[in-house]
Amino acid sequence: MVIKVYIASSTGSVAVKKHQQAVVGFLEANRISFQEVDITMLEEQRLWMYRNIPRDKQPEKGNPLPPQIFNEDRYCGDYDDFFQSKEDNTVFAFLGLSSQPSVKDSES
Repeated sequence: MVIKVYIASSTGSVAVKKHQQAVVGFLEANRISFQEVDITMLEEQRLWMYRNIPRDKQPEKGNPLPPQIFNEDRYCGDYDDFFQSKEDNTVFAFLGLSSQPSVKDSES
């Protein structure tokens, strides 16, 4: 299972940049393996992301903003969902992961 974080490397929005950094920073700090997918570089990835976000998570106007988080092809949520799972200490369940990787696993 691969966690995919859909980001925009070139965005004028400070909030989007901060949200992307927060998600990526948390995953790196917790040694959660993930892949960044830059929607500004690959049109087909951007369209795939838009098509695979559930209708109830789509904004009323415009397109969903990054970061958007998937576990393989399963939608996990956006930054707000991620932040809430962090507050509730349920990030691993949010990401669809069984548990936090142990230090031993990441060193071997």
